[in-house]
Amino acid sequence: MSGLNIVQVKYLIVQPVLKYVDLGSDAAVNLLTGTTLVESQLTWLKQIHGPALGIAQMEPATHDDCWINFLKYKLDLANKICESCGISGQPDASLMVWNLRYAILMARIKYLRAPDPLPESTDSEALSMYHKQHYNTSLGQAVASANISLFQQAIHA
Repeated sequence: MSGLNIVQVKYLIVQPVLKYVDLGSDAAVNLLTGTTLVESQLTWLKQIHGPALGIAQMEPATHDDCWINFLKYKLDLANKICESCGISGQPDASLMVWNLRYAILMARIKYLRAPDPLPESTDSEALSMYHKQHYNTSLGQAVASANISLFQQAIHA
């Protein structure tokens, strides 16, 4: 099975959309690119036996929580997200399936809400641990030690 090209995802989707909303540090770009590798293998747009959606495999409940408990209070950021994705109003989670920019931005919002600063942009182990702790969580199936190589691929893309 073949998915999207990691270099194109990183430089045609992740980097430009994060830059557009002023959340595009090198660490954020590598973290989000690595997240897509871990979560969807750049192939799956809907979780096979679960509710997660989009290239970053976010669950609808998480998506809705980002809007209700964070973006609702950050209207400038919410407006930038909508503008950059060509949408208006509070979007439905299903938009993450076909709007790759939106899926990336919602994953970035999830990370933005984490209490810890982003790791160094070139530290694949720290990026993988950050993903596990703040995105996949202790309840998720990701194994940080097994995903270091995926974050290394994201860094070198």
